Amino acid sequence: MSGPTLVIELAAPLSPAALREFRALMVGLSSHFDEKRPGFFDVNVPAERLGAEDRREKDGRKPFPLPLLGDTVTDESLTALVGYDPQREDGRRPFMVYVMGPGVGDESIFEAEHADEPEVEAVLGFRPTHAVNVSACCNRAIDHVATALLTAAVMDVVGGVAKAELLDGQASVVAGLPGVLGITDDDWTALGTAEFLRAWVGHPAFRLLK
Repeated sequence: MSGPTLVIELAAPLSPAALREFRALMVGLSSHFDEKRPGFFDVNVPAERLGAEDRREKDGRKPFPLPLLGDTVTDESLTALVGYDPQREDGRRPFMVYVMGPGVGDESIFEAEHADEPEVEAVLGFRPTHAVNVSACCNRAIDHVATALLTAAVMDVVGGVAKAELLDGQASVVAGLPGVLGITDDDWTALGTAEFLRAWVGHPAFRLLK
């Protein structure tokens, strides 16, 4: 993928009901939707669908507040901090969002990505059986924001714990955010809830690892 990726660690396979709800979420968020296999979605998700308020200013531009972030960020801070102009409506944002693991698909990738992680498992309190990858296909600042918010939205449906690789120096910042469960791998990996991802987007140091 040419953009950032976040992983949602799962303690059990998704039930048929959870998989249906996951699919319904992706259909609802997507301007383009293609299901390559059950639980594997090739989609375009306009950033506005992750929480934009659809209203027009006099000059015809669409402001882009992000209510999914709560009170942690403003339009001005997003512009200053991540280089994203909220007054510009972004169009299609391509993503691959997919479940992987035994009996689902991409088993070898799942096994390779989850081999020998005792420290991660100690923080999680479980050994992941499956995971959901949320991978952006572009690498603009807004793609980092959209990846975090899309991952949080998926977690609202399927549960799990977000695993995010960190850039150098981010661990000390991330450790103080709400919803952080732990920092592992010598400060290179953060584990947390959907609340953590939404809080992180609002922080000046926010940036995902590509």
